[in-house]
Amino acid sequence: MNIVVTGGAGFIGANFLNLLVPRHPEHRFVNVDKLTYAANPKSLAALEQGDNYVLERVDIADADAVDRVFEEHAPDLVVHFAAESHVDRSILGPGEFVRTNVEGTFTLLEACRRHWAGKMDGKLFHHVSTDEVYGSLGATGMFTEETRYDPSSPYSASKAASDHLVRAWGRTYGLPFKLTNCSNNYGPLQFPEKLIPLMILNALERKKLPIYGTGENVRDWLYVTDHCEAIWAVIQRGATGETYNIGGHNEVMNLDVVDRICQLVAEQTEASHEELLGLKEFVKDRPGHDMRYAIDASKIEKELGWTPSETFETGMRKTVRWYLDHADWVRDVRSGAYKDWIEANYGDREDS
Repeated sequence: MNIVVTGGAGFIGANFLNLLVPRHPEHRFVNVDKLTYAANPKSLAALEQGDNYVLERVDIADADAVDRVFEEHAPDLVVHFAAESHVDRSILGPGEFVRTNVEGTFTLLEACRRHWAGKMDGKLFHHVSTDEVYGSLGATGMFTEETRYDPSSPYSASKAASDHLVRAWGRTYGLPFKLTNCSNNYGPLQFPEKLIPLMILNALERKKLPIYGTGENVRDWLYVTDHCEAIWAVIQRGATGETYNIGGHNEVMNLDVVDRICQLVAEQTEASHEELLGLKEFVKDRPGHDMRYAIDASKIEKELGWTPSETFETGMRKTVRWYLDHADWVRDVRSGAYKDWIEANYGDREDS
């Protein structure tokens, strides 16, 4: 099977490819990635020597470039991770989120419709989305697959729009699709603008640990490898045209996340726990900050038999250890050195 994975050099996409490419030598994986600021092909260095993996530097909103990928690689499956995903960035500059998340998804769907016309059997478009499309919960309750969409940020609104496009192409054009909405991911290879890697790295460098508002916002934390296993389970065994929520059963307040990071960093280094706790700093909350997310993942658990392998404790311990053991990766990402490497290795491969 030929599999196109969009955004495969990003956080979740890279973890997905690192997990699945070695496991399935019978499949050919094509990583379609624009290689923007949060993408790092060095995260996939172990796959470069294999014969079932290739990277195409392509903007998913570029219809001609996407058509070329479909013509050259004839995908049977598209796994769509590619997205601008940082809420703060979406508030400052929403245009790029609309372009990539909405127009890019539209471009991919249209390519599937053209290239799969008359031969939809055996084809699948798997769309990876977020629980943020549902909006904010109160003190109780959980998101189900039937929860009404109520996005709060430009990011979540753009993802909600992309979800609607996927379902519309399924209903109108008969495009075979599956859709998953996940809770907050964490783990190795995450760009250090997100809460957990930012707090780990700041703690290691004894920098301030900025926490929005009162720190009482609650998220359901999902270890990235568990998410990738769930996506593959849906692709393999899920019902076409269905949506599956994926959660980690780990509802934790942001303040407690930071406290746990301080404890783990202190345990695994020579840092003083009290000194790290003293670095916490409460800062002005961002506009429209959702208070609580919680995923009801009973559908995927009952129908497909998937459950997360990592608890918040085991996943966080692995995550802190990974950042401690991969200082070179962190240094490259922060310095921009990997950008120079991208241009040297892939600059002439980009579709114009």
